[in-house]
Amino acid sequence: MPAVQPVAPGVIAADTITKLPPEAEGAVVVSGSHGGRYPGYLAAKGRVRAAIFNDAGGGKDGAGLGSLAYLDALGIAAATVAHDSARIGDTDDMMARGRISAMNEAAQGVGLIVGMACLEAAVLLTGAQHRPGAAPELGEARIEIADARSRHIVLVDSASLVLPEDAGRIVVTGSHGGLVGGDPAAALRTEGFAGVFNDAGIGIDAAGVGRLPALDARGIAAFTVSAASARIGEGRSTFEDGIVSRVNVTAAGLGAAEGMRARDVLERWARA
Repeated sequence: MPAVQPVAPGVIAADTITKLPPEAEGAVVVSGSHGGRYPGYLAAKGRVRAAIFNDAGGGKDGAGLGSLAYLDALGIAAATVAHDSARIGDTDDMMARGRISAMNEAAQGVGLIVGMACLEAAVLLTGAQHRPGAAPELGEARIEIADARSRHIVLVDSASLVLPEDAGRIVVTGSHGGLVGGDPAAALRTEGFAGVFNDAGIGIDAAGVGRLPALDARGIAAFTVSAASARIGEGRSTFEDGIVSRVNVTAAGLGAAEGMRARDVLERWARA
């Protein structure tokens, strides 16, 4: 399916909030991205009227819902669908099965309620007031841990911040581990040594860990950390707080296993 497509008058669907077209301005965007603060920032930066995300199971510190308060402070309506009702990264599935799990005050003001179908909610949100404005910055979203004696570790809040020069590096993201739009080629934007993601609560159809087998096919070690252990949308939290929840075959061959501290695994890989 296309990365961005019209759904109803005033509503467009985008499997990832990192790729918004000019017509997103003033529209309601239904995004397959998690509902953390960074996707909220990107929605505000895209000057959307309103947005719907996946709640990624809520997770540590409620990070999967972080966009709601962020956008409410800007007067922008936002909501999430339950991760156990629709696959993360898949707007077709959100439209078919997604059910609203949470919303901010601006979204409540146009009639959204918990349990409402995603498409019904999106149409209601076309009645929300459009409040374009400057999106408050969230701070540094990309950090490199470089040591001449070790393989580089790159911490990024979003997998969209991965660069071609990250080939051969350990890439630690705050992104969910689902396949965006079901596309295996989008699992990691470079031929990294390893990729690490948040499992987004794993969710319906185990969608939150869909990148792992796709990266196995490319010989890239990959694992997810539990959403309950690390704040989704924060690469540093993945690295410092994360507990491994699922591993692919390549990562298992390098000694990674469920229940291990992500930092312990990654520092050992960096030194190897």
